[in-house]
Amino acid sequence: MGADERSAAMASGTIRYWAAAKAAAGTAEEPYAADNLADALAAARVRHPGELVRVLQRCSFVVDGDPVGTRGHETVRLAEGGTVEVLPPFAGG
Repeated sequence: MGADERSAAMASGTIRYWAAAKAAAGTAEEPYAADNLADALAAARVRHPGELVRVLQRCSFVVDGDPVGTRGHETVRLAEGGTVEVLPPFAGG
């Protein structure tokens, strides 16, 4: 499969950043084009080097309403039109 075929097969959706992740990314949301969560996050790190890379190490992720938890990010498939929520640790409660 060539690069063009791989790109066409990737799912497209939205990454939503919250709290410290939003501040580090400089945006509340942006599109993704990736097959799995690991690839989507790798692309986000390339787009936003620096603080976001550090913040993502502490974040939890919810994909289409399903918490990722301890699953390997490469095993979490992304759906066409899906949403990845990036949730840094929140203080208080």
